Amino acid sequence: MTPALEIENLQAWYGESHILHGVSLAVQPGEVVTLLGRNGAGRTTTLRAIMGLTGARTGSIKVKGVEAIRLPTHRIAHLGIGYCPEERGIFASLSTEENLMLPPRLVGRDVGMSVDEIYEMFPNLYERRHSQGTRLSGGEQQMLAVARILRTGARLLLLDEISEGLAPVIVQALAKMITTLRAKDYTIVMVEQNFRFAAPLADRFYVMEHGRIVKTIAAAELQASMPALTELLGV
Repeated sequence: MTPALEIENLQAWYGESHILHGVSLAVQPGEVVTLLGRNGAGRTTTLRAIMGLTGARTGSIKVKGVEAIRLPTHRIAHLGIGYCPEERGIFASLSTEENLMLPPRLVGRDVGMSVDEIYEMFPNLYERRHSQGTRLSGGEQQMLAVARILRTGARLLLLDEISEGLAPVIVQALAKMITTLRAKDYTIVMVEQNFRFAAPLADRFYVMEHGRIVKTIAAAELQASMPALTELLGV
């Protein structure tokens, strides 16, 4: 089976700062994978490098077998990738529904979720569909940022710290969302600081340090690997 995402020896820079040092990983269709690590380990830079949002980058990034390392960001998105950055990017002057409808569908991709399907998954957004972006809570903004991607038809989702700073009830709703998306064969790569959130959701964990992957842990190995993880992450 062709991996949904395959990265080999990825090097990335911001200006003259060399951030990623030979990152390699593979994600199969329908998998949920989590990048763990302390702040500054290179996790967010890995997601940004996949999307072509860093400076120079070398190595190989294949999306469903298509080499993307030299493609511009808009072409990478059209391979069926949706990126949800930590800052969310909600337009304050637009309503919830206007924000939701803003991104175009990805040409030639699977049809994205309908607005009705999205509102069924995120009932909070339906209730706030006429509210301005600035009037949404942090959790509602996070739901909207993910929902906006689902409408485009992207099937590979890159999610950066989606649980950060949110109330437990919202974090539970996001966990349920990820479980639902996996059941629909979406492929998800998450960057997470919240280990309790990520632990029951992911099929595999990649631990990063200083721009390198230093440990790979399958979900079945998680319990036995806790002492090593505690040392690496301080969880």
